[in-house]
Amino acid sequence: MKIVCIIQARVGSTRLPKKILLKVQEKEILIHVLERVLRSKMIDEIIVATTTNPNDEQIVKLLHEHPHSKIKISRGSEEDVLDRYYQAAKDTGADIIVRITSDCPLIDWDLIDQIIVEFQKGEYDYISNVLDKRTYPRGLDVECFSFEVLDKMQKICKEKREREHVTTYIRENRAMFRTKNIEQDVDLSNLRWTLDEADDLKLITIIYNKLYQNKFDFNTEDIISLINKEPELAYINKHVEQKKNIHNEVN
Repeated sequence: MKIVCIIQARVGSTRLPKKILLKVQEKEILIHVLERVLRSKMIDEIIVATTTNPNDEQIVKLLHEHPHSKIKISRGSEEDVLDRYYQAAKDTGADIIVRITSDCPLIDWDLIDQIIVEFQKGEYDYISNVLDKRTYPRGLDVECFSFEVLDKMQKICKEKREREHVTTYIRENRAMFRTKNIEQDVDLSNLRWTLDEADDLKLITIIYNKLYQNKFDFNTEDIISLINKEPELAYINKHVEQKKNIHNEVN
């Protein structure tokens, strides 16, 4: 069974232009995301699924400057994200797909592996930690589903909103799928570790400046420990509101 992480990425962000190309500790946000996903013990291959928009040539160039045998690039429709995702998965022969987004530079590789293991243990179509109750910080969002489910959505999803966002159909038709939500005992959903606005970048930069220099593989426990010591950090971006659409429920 081939397990592939597909990260959709483009430079056309509006609130924080070209956010995934912004640098923290002299590395682009997208590179930090990839380095953390590469620490997963379960993922066989990573596909950065970008678009055919000429502006996204910047992403292709960046990845060519940071080559890795497990990382590949796929390009597809800017508007039909479901098709872009499907073609990337099909071309690489994925059996199990892990979906994260490119604006989460604190993503937890151990959590990714935990969700993959849980997916493999049961006869599930879809597992995530954001399907029902959210207990993880925003920015540690992980979805895991089978290629069969993606193939089904590719064939039956016709509406524009179903094709703009990869997992909309699953969320709106829960009875059709075997799903599970992963929760943790301590609710940390009040914490925001994703990148949408300048204050998000400010917090992420502080976290990296304090942790990355001494420990390249700093993890969620390290971040929580830092915030417990300096609780004011959690308030830096507390006011930032998430966009109210299905796509941004997962990031």
